Amino acid sequence: MKEYGKNPELSYNSYLKVPELIKLQETLSEPTSHDEHLFIIIHQTYELWFKQILHEVDASIGWLGEGRIFRANHALRAVTAIEKVLVSQIHILESMAQIGFLEFRDRLNPASGFQSMQFRELEFVSGAKDEKILNFFKFDEFAHQRLIERFNSPTLADAVWKILGEKGYDVSTEENRVKTIVQILTHPEDDHDLFILQDLLIEHDENIALWRYHHVLMVERMLGMKRGTGGSEGAGYLRTTLSKKFFPEIWEARTHLQLVGN
Repeated sequence: MKEYGKNPELSYNSYLKVPELIKLQETLSEPTSHDEHLFIIIHQTYELWFKQILHEVDASIGWLGEGRIFRANHALRAVTAIEKVLVSQIHILESMAQIGFLEFRDRLNPASGFQSMQFRELEFVSGAKDEKILNFFKFDEFAHQRLIERFNSPTLADAVWKILGEKGYDVSTEENRVKTIVQILTHPEDDHDLFILQDLLIEHDENIALWRYHHVLMVERMLGMKRGTGGSEGAGYLRTTLSKKFFPEIWEARTHLQLVGN
C-alpha cells in the first residue's frame, strides 16, 4: 500500500485542474474593483452549470429515444435540482455594492449576458428555437457553429412528443398534445413514468422562468433601467423574456383539467 501523500499517481488538484481553474478570473478594471472578482466567478459558475444541464438534457433526449423514460426522468431530476441552485445564485450578485459594480461595468462593453452561448443552447435544446438569435453570434465562429448545430437538432420537446406518439397518444396537433397531457394528468396511475416526465418538464420550464424573473429584479436592483452593456434595453429587454415557455402545451393542459368520477 502506498503511503498517503507520497508520489501520488492522482491528486484532487490534478484531477479537478484546480491550479488552472483558479487562474481563470482575470479582471479588467484598473485598479481592480473588489466586486469584479465575484462577478466573474458567479458567471463562470453559471457556465459550468449550463454545461452540466446540457449534458443531462442531451442524455435525456437519447434515453427517450430508446424508450427509457425512467432513466430520462432521473437525468431531468438533476436538471431541475441544478436550476434551483441557479436561481438562488443570482442573489449572491446582489451582495455587490451598486457603486462597486459601476467601477468595472463599462469595461465589459460590448460583452453581455445575452451572448451566453450555452444558455442559448439550453433554450434551443429545450424547444424554444429563435433563428434571429443566430445572427447575434456571427462574430463568434465557435459559438455560431454550436448554435447552428443545436438549431438543426431534435429538441427535448421533440423527443417527448415522439415517445408519446409511440405509446399510442395522438400528438399530431397542438390541441391533441394538450388533450394527451390532460389524459396523463387525469389518470396518473395508468403510466406513472409519463406523469413524472410531464411534471419534471413543467418544473424545468418554471425554474428557467424563475431564473429570468430573479435576474430582472437583480438587474433593476443594481442598475435601475440603465441600458445593457451589449446595447439592449437592460431590464426592459429582460422583462420581455418572462413569458417564454418551452412546453406551452403542458401548461395549457392545466387549464382544461377537470375532476372525473372515481
